[in-house]
Amino acid sequence: MRQKPWVDGIFDASPRPFGNGPVDPLVYDGSLAARRQRTVNFAAKRYADMMFVTGLDRATADRHFRLRVATVPSGLDGQPDSPDLQPEAQAAFAGGRLTVTIDAADRRATVRWDDPAFAAPVIGQALTRPGYGSILLGPHAEPGFDPAPIAREFPHAAGRPWPLGDAVDTPPAPPRAVAAAADTYFAESPGTYGVLIARPDRVLFERYSAFGAPDRATPSWSMTKAITCTVIGRLIQEGWLNAVHDPAPAPLWSDPRAIHRLITLDHLVRMRSGLGMPVRHEDGSTYAGYENSGVYQDAGNAYEIAQRSIVTTVPGSVYRYVNSGLNVLGSIIRDRIERRGLPYYPTAYGLLVDRLGMRRYQHSADIAGNLIASGAGYATLRDYARLGVLYLNDGVWNGEQLLPPGWADYALTATHAGTSYAACFRTNADRAFPDLPPDAAWASGASDQRIFILRRARLTVAVANETDHPISPPALNRLVAAAIASYA
Repeated sequence: MRQKPWVDGIFDASPRPFGNGPVDPLVYDGSLAARRQRTVNFAAKRYADMMFVTGLDRATADRHFRLRVATVPSGLDGQPDSPDLQPEAQAAFAGGRLTVTIDAADRRATVRWDDPAFAAPVIGQALTRPGYGSILLGPHAEPGFDPAPIAREFPHAAGRPWPLGDAVDTPPAPPRAVAAAADTYFAESPGTYGVLIARPDRVLFERYSAFGAPDRATPSWSMTKAITCTVIGRLIQEGWLNAVHDPAPAPLWSDPRAIHRLITLDHLVRMRSGLGMPVRHEDGSTYAGYENSGVYQDAGNAYEIAQRSIVTTVPGSVYRYVNSGLNVLGSIIRDRIERRGLPYYPTAYGLLVDRLGMRRYQHSADIAGNLIASGAGYATLRDYARLGVLYLNDGVWNGEQLLPPGWADYALTATHAGTSYAACFRTNADRAFPDLPPDAAWASGASDQRIFILRRARLTVAVANETDHPISPPALNRLVAAAIASYA
């Protein structure tokens, strides 16, 4: 006799209106071996950036380079205890066991760490291709995609006056207060590539260091987040996305039962997604950590890794600065492009940066070919300032509304208590720059790189600085304040 099922069979026979189930979480390897690999990977990327994107010579790159070891992600209560790898790496670097090799013909940087205690040398590589920045390969020899040339189209001729084109008239001599503040800033910030001050219609002040130049693209790191979030605004304006408070339509977040479906686009751009990842220590113990640099150190698929994050806090409840949320946005941008049958790379550039004439701007691609959305982009100061002009003009460019009406207010305003972070921009709500107005906002990247947007003064100030060479915040405060007093 057939045994009756323990539940009504209708539960098994009904159609399943669900997705493929929750995403499989990724566990972050925090072991010493993994951290050594990330250390050489990041060093290779830094050299490829400096030499083959920015265009520095080897001697200058050597002077700028600072060996930075990979750490484990922090938890809710701060950085967990883990062995400090910096002395070991510094000793290897000083002793010639950690070396950097440059292949100029292939535009490739290779970093090798030899040690008798290792079973094999630790090798990391990065490869540079136009439009893809420095592609981190890690231990792999080649990327997992074909970095073919990208057909980029710019709507305005390069010879047109800035900001539509590249023609910049030589600014007049700056006011005395600006010149004096700039002298102090450059003297106290030796890693600075340059500073540019502009109104929406013209460049007012432009100054570069010995290793900077108007056509020199420099790494922007997390200033790229402002580009990504502005592209989200473009997709809303174009009708490809509906609203920022809708659930984030990440390709891998297809199951409506999963907690990831509580995460909105607004949570992602305001760093309130709750995304984290299990981090496994050398001893096998695991805790919830928050990735902040692994995307620049691991030769992996940044979009997949980000979508496979776990949700550690209620979405919207806790501010936590992480790169994973922005790469979820990158996955959404790619998905919105490709589901329309459009080519990914030309469309990704054409939605924003090419429309603005940012000819020297490029993203870094990951090893899978995704344009990293959280950082590692590159541009000149004139290109960076174009983004500032777009926001000074409330999303209007050359008479066309590129961003939804009100987007500038949305993106440049901190709306949650307890943090000055807005939507991929930082604000002066906490008076980090005491002489600037509270509504000043800026795109911010590692090493104090910034694009200031000073809407009441109708000014933008762009600052580019070398990675690992801190600037003087008080000197920058005085320089921007002098610009407001002199030019507003």
